[in-house]
Amino acid sequence: MPVTQRTIIVEPHELVGLRRPHDDLLLEAPDGPDAWICVEGPFERYRRTIEVEPPGEDGRHRVTERVEWELAIPIWGRLFRPLVARVIRTRELASETSDSPLRPPWWSPPARLDARASAMVARLCALSMVTGYLGTLLAQTITFASDQFGASKSAQGTALAGARAGVLLSLVIMTIADRRGRQRLLSVCVVGGVVAASAGALAPNLAVLGATQFVTRAFSTALALLIAVVAAEEMPAGARAYAASVISMTAALGAGGAVILLPVADLAPGAWRLIYAAPLLALPVFVRVTGRVPESRRFMRPHARVTMAGHRGRLLLLGASTFLGVMFLAPVTQFQNAYLREEHGFSALTITVFTILTNTPAGIGIVVGGRLADMKGRRLVGAIGTLGGSLILAGAFHVGGIWLWLAWVSGSIVAAMTVPALAVYGPELFPTALRGRANAIISLTGVIGAALGLAFAGRMADHYGRIGPGITVLALGPTLVALLVMTLYPETAHLELEDLNPEDAAYLKPLSQ
Repeated sequence: MPVTQRTIIVEPHELVGLRRPHDDLLLEAPDGPDAWICVEGPFERYRRTIEVEPPGEDGRHRVTERVEWELAIPIWGRLFRPLVARVIRTRELASETSDSPLRPPWWSPPARLDARASAMVARLCALSMVTGYLGTLLAQTITFASDQFGASKSAQGTALAGARAGVLLSLVIMTIADRRGRQRLLSVCVVGGVVAASAGALAPNLAVLGATQFVTRAFSTALALLIAVVAAEEMPAGARAYAASVISMTAALGAGGAVILLPVADLAPGAWRLIYAAPLLALPVFVRVTGRVPESRRFMRPHARVTMAGHRGRLLLLGASTFLGVMFLAPVTQFQNAYLREEHGFSALTITVFTILTNTPAGIGIVVGGRLADMKGRRLVGAIGTLGGSLILAGAFHVGGIWLWLAWVSGSIVAAMTVPALAVYGPELFPTALRGRANAIISLTGVIGAALGLAFAGRMADHYGRIGPGITVLALGPTLVALLVMTLYPETAHLELEDLNPEDAAYLKPLSQ
């Protein structure tokens, strides 16, 4: 167990403040004379004690403060230990009279997480790496697979669109999740997605590869939706966008795994197949992680059994936004490698370097967007990220040299702000009994948009011999999304899910009377 200790000289009034329970990263409660424990915060174990020496001639006290602590953050805890230790060592002394909580550190969520929520989001982050890897696998490798199979860009677009149709099966999975629970299906999706992806390593042609990816996408999409739903059902009102941001970042880390392995595709004509088999090596680890994710608190709590009637307006709004946004975003991401390879002569290694260097800074947008979305609201952040990011990324398909790199970096950062700001709306705007199915339907509209966008961009690329013209036309979609966000979206920041979904709140009222 880590131990953090400091010795400080304090004035008498500062000693009074030091003896007050801390209210910042955690909330303390007394545990005997000059001792305190954590009653709410991201700690499995925590105990703070102080030893106070008699006052000196100047009236000040020498105080030794000792904190024994262990974070409730599995898997990622080592990354946070230095940050938490610094908070403990440099913590401001609480005011003698003020009951106001001290400001939490910049890297923590605006709303304090308890031990269960901290452990839950850490494990969900780990599982999101699977969705990131599986979700980007075909996009990263299709240009190499198509070379071996002799497929055109139109055929690539058709395969990419067909793979995304796996959301139809994910709709079935999410309907079951609304009735039977989320936890068991997490394991089903992890195993099913990895096994189906690995089967793609044996594909004899692009059609079979697309078929295996249809199944892969079904499970990986359902897994991503389950992760988002469970996170929303576990997080406090002021931390849902934060959870979406860190989950998005680890999903990007998983996607980065596919990018890092991409140079393998240059070793031989069929070497890209090794990238499809690679997830099998990590499967036992992720199965263990899913086994330690409990059923979500809101699903276990009594909740209303409702139908989609009365929620169709929200469904239409989010579905239309997803359709328009993904119609642009899918071609941007799916044709990126082909664009770099064929129009700029990038090798697989250069593509890997480009992707890492231009997409990694997107983490800045995700972190900033998540914090602003929780503290200031979702709508403005989402609209700026959607409109600004799409315009910059569309422009990246018309420039070269250093401008290509700069456009992709800045576009990725701005567009990434959209992820935590708008991704939370799907889980937030539907009651517990509909949350999974509604989000699967929204994803289905995204698949339809992606299919149309990919087909359109592919045909435009075949016609003009360049990918840029089709991407530019499709940028109209995010422009309309920004307009919808500013005019029709409700503001959901700082509201509990029951405030946004009165059916669940009304069902719970008799239980509290």
